[in-house]
Amino acid sequence: MIRFIYGKDLASFPRLTDSMFRDRAGQFRTRLDWAVHVDAAGRERDQYDVDRALYCIYELPDGSHGGSGRLMPTTGPTMVNEHFAHLAGGEITSPLVWESTRFCVSPRLTGGAAAASRISTALMLAGCEVALRFGLSHFVAVFDSPMRRIYRATGWPPEILAEQGEGRRKLCLGLWEVSEAARRAILDRAPKGLDLGPIPAPLPLPVPATAPARRATAA
Repeated sequence: MIRFIYGKDLASFPRLTDSMFRDRAGQFRTRLDWAVHVDAAGRERDQYDVDRALYCIYELPDGSHGGSGRLMPTTGPTMVNEHFAHLAGGEITSPLVWESTRFCVSPRLTGGAAAASRISTALMLAGCEVALRFGLSHFVAVFDSPMRRIYRATGWPPEILAEQGEGRRKLCLGLWEVSEAARRAILDRAPKGLDLGPIPAPLPLPVPATAPARRATAA
């Protein structure tokens, strides 16, 4: 099933939370060799794992993490604005645009590429459902080039706004337009009978510190 959990509530799901942060370490440091911080217990966390972050988590039958993504409003601190504004040509700041980061499928999964594809598609559906419920217009994310194939396979590929680098380490800035048509496209490929848990109400948005340098809806 998919659980939607704010950062402030993660402590209520200790097994799910611990396995999510351990799987993130396995994916981002061990497999992808990113320069991320992993604590002594083997958990990868960063400064964006905060109370207002909304996690979409695929929970396996044993209660552990199967895959997840982290959603954040761009009116507060985000990775794209604080580390990748050069790709966007300025900050992307709008109450209608949220950032997606730390998209992760558990490296512990059995079932190979087919299982990973099912969970990836389920997570994309979960993100689209959140966006429609919250009245968002777009998601934005920075990701490495191999993810483009994975996103296409889910039925909801992003528009690529900018690229940097070469080969598998190329960084892409992507923008997803939220719509009912996108939801239907993902549903056609999503696991049948997927249990989407309740989506919590949106929290008050952080107020931008400065006026936006660039509106994402103009992309």
